Amino acid sequence: MAHEALVLLVINAGSSSVKFALHDSAHPGTVILRGQLAGIGTGAVRTDLPAEAPDFGPLREDADHADAIDWLLEGLAAGGFSIVAVGHRVVHGGTRLSAACRIDRTVEAEIERLIPLARSHNPHNLAAIRAVGKRWPALPQVACFDTAFHATQPELATLLAVPRRFYDAGVRRYGFHGLSYQSVVARLGRGLEGGLPERTVIAHLGNGASLCALADGKSVATTMGFTPLDGLIMGTRPGLTDAGFILYLLEECGMNAGEISDMLQRESGLLGLSGISGDMRVLEECDDARARFAIDAFCYRIVRETGSLAAALGGIDAFVFTGGIGENSAMIRARVMEGLAWLGAEPDPRANGLKAGDSPLRITTADSRLSVYAIRTDEEGIIAAETARLALAG
Repeated sequence: MAHEALVLLVINAGSSSVKFALHDSAHPGTVILRGQLAGIGTGAVRTDLPAEAPDFGPLREDADHADAIDWLLEGLAAGGFSIVAVGHRVVHGGTRLSAACRIDRTVEAEIERLIPLARSHNPHNLAAIRAVGKRWPALPQVACFDTAFHATQPELATLLAVPRRFYDAGVRRYGFHGLSYQSVVARLGRGLEGGLPERTVIAHLGNGASLCALADGKSVATTMGFTPLDGLIMGTRPGLTDAGFILYLLEECGMNAGEISDMLQRESGLLGLSGISGDMRVLEECDDARARFAIDAFCYRIVRETGSLAAALGGIDAFVFTGGIGENSAMIRARVMEGLAWLGAEPDPRANGLKAGDSPLRITTADSRLSVYAIRTDEEGIIAAETARLALAG
């Protein structure tokens, strides 16, 4: 299969998956091919590739991230794609990497230094960067950071109330899902008459979940903090957790740091509450009372934290759903809007029954004091645009 178009490769290496997309380098918003590998590290890797994809050949079921990325790069090269630059999602950029940038040895070293702050993500992001560099040493690579969007937050919003020396060493609230928020802000600005509302709360709801408060499109507060464990209840992560609980696990239960980390990363959240699944789709279809309780808790926490962010903004003009759950679950949206009635949300059941698209879908009535929307996020599109800007300009 021959491909004459020059393309940008976008790689999003997650904790158990690798998503990729090829974008036309002359028109970064145009997607030529996309796919993903899931179940990495579980011994049962699955591939999700479109019919028009080249023949990548078999991938071992026990492949790790490095194996999977090598397999992907080999298949793309054999398929004849002319890749001119690669853009990566990197979860944590810390305080030094507060904007998308070209990757060099210094940037790579900083991403590695930040691994303790994002152990489930940065190592895999780094594995993808190094795999590309090993195969194509001269190819430009760009890192786009989930933390960068939140660099506009005031110091008061980022402080932890611990001795100041820890803050000076980089221990602070960072916030995540920044590429998703950046995408939604751009789409709201283009799609709403009058542009982006002055005071907006965006809910990125998926296996990972967070809320972000925006004043004139800038992040001023968010529910995730020092790590992606904080804030809302997630698929397998607990969200807001009393630090004393961690001490209890250490001192009374005899658990070590690795065991505690595994529990907080993989056994908590919706899975921990229900004992059934961390997948909202499974829970919605389940009649078990434990599944209903997990859903109740998920929605309760969203509503409660929205109140906190509304206070940080001094009021709220719009609430926006995005992410896999936010874009597709009419039931979760309806439950959350019911909880936001005190802010003036009046759901439109017909509109709420629709799936989100690339343009804002208003799911409240025309008379609703609070405007609520659903919209599809496009993190890959943001990465492609930043990669074209930084790697191909001039």
